Amino acid sequence: MKKLATRVGIGGTAFLPAVALAQFGDINTFFGKITTFINDILIPLIFALALLMFIWGMFRFFIAGGHDEDAREKGKNLMLYAVVGFVLMVSIFGIVNLIANGLGFSKQQDINNIPNVPTSNR
Repeated sequence: MKKLATRVGIGGTAFLPAVALAQFGDINTFFGKITTFINDILIPLIFALALLMFIWGMFRFFIAGGHDEDAREKGKNLMLYAVVGFVLMVSIFGIVNLIANGLGFSKQQDINNIPNVPTSNR
């Protein structure tokens, strides 16, 4: 009975993407929305958190831990983790854009709609 429940659960989970995709319509729109969410909201939010973490680590290393080695070590670790977060976010940003551009899910700009400088007709 337990094996049957596990198999039914796994089989039901396999159809969840199809149910979620029904809400978005076309698959290009779905992946476009995911890419836009990651690039426009998620990555800048994590960059901001990593920056705050780095600044807090600098404060703990230079100001709060001026003479305390333990506080300096904690500040150094915070700065290290923040730099690792920066590197990971740049990597994820690049991978998402590489996949999106490679599969054609990126935002397309029509070159005819680019504004240009008006010229005189003399």
